[in-house]
Amino acid sequence: MEFSKAFVRFNWVTLVLIYLVVVAGSFVRITGSGMGCPDWPKCFGEWVPPTTAASLPDNYKAIYAEKRTEKVDKFAVFLTRIGLVETAEQLKNDPMLHLEQEFNSRKTWTEYVNRLFGFLAGNAMLLSFIWMLLKYRKRNLILLALFNLILMGVQAWFGSIVVASNLVPWTITVHMLLALIIIAIQLFFIKKISPKYSANQRHPKWMLGLIWLSFAIVFYQMFLGTQVRESIDELTKMGIGRASWTDELGMPFYIHRSFSWGVMLMLIFMAWKNEVISKYGFIRAAIFVLALELLSGVLLAYADMPGLVQTSHLIFATIIFGILTMGIFRGRLVS
Repeated sequence: MEFSKAFVRFNWVTLVLIYLVVVAGSFVRITGSGMGCPDWPKCFGEWVPPTTAASLPDNYKAIYAEKRTEKVDKFAVFLTRIGLVETAEQLKNDPMLHLEQEFNSRKTWTEYVNRLFGFLAGNAMLLSFIWMLLKYRKRNLILLALFNLILMGVQAWFGSIVVASNLVPWTITVHMLLALIIIAIQLFFIKKISPKYSANQRHPKWMLGLIWLSFAIVFYQMFLGTQVRESIDELTKMGIGRASWTDELGMPFYIHRSFSWGVMLMLIFMAWKNEVISKYGFIRAAIFVLALELLSGVLLAYADMPGLVQTSHLIFATIIFGILTMGIFRGRLVS
């Protein structure tokens, strides 16, 4: 079955929107804007948020603190049911979860923009599903599009839990894992509908093995990076400043930094072999993005970890993940 160019291009745009959600979510975190909108899906009860506290009721903090407590209590019940009793009790007894922040228009609009990107990405996925359902009616792709759409909804809900629960460490890791799964499914969907990408590339055994190994290391690097980010959140809560973070982060940070050089050496070797034998464009792209990723990592480690660099570090890693994922989906051994 042939799919129209418009449908293929629309799904590429959808992928870009998903990436923009990741970027916006990272920016929300580094600016501490997660509770800029204390309710969901509206923001301070409105579809377009206020710009000043004067438009809010005098007791708005008490109102939204109560709503936040209700959300955390419901999440604690869920955690108890799946056996995480200790974590549930910590949430219920954390006094910081019962306090509401002062209105801050910058944080409110930062979170609002993040939600707009999520709204656009979610609706693009919905339109893609409807398009597939009504025009192409290919059952396996309909189910795949529906599954990814449901995951996007779960991701949006879970994002609100991450913030409402005051950044409980493991929730951040789960949130990132869900984002990577959504990206991988969207890439697989594009691979299936695009004539350019539906045909498998024939890789020599060494190349396919290196792609898989690089993918595994990059995935582990992103997991370690999330652990480092969680540690930074804890240090921030303890009042430890940005300049001292590298001294306090411990072994995960040093493993994360050391593995970066391993990824670099492996992809450089792949690039050399690629130029000699295959000349695949995705390998060239991976090397280029890796260079940017390593540069942002150096700035994070040695330049007081500037906030915007954290966002660029995440997005470059996610792009490399996407490139290698597509390489795996298209890869096939030379017969």
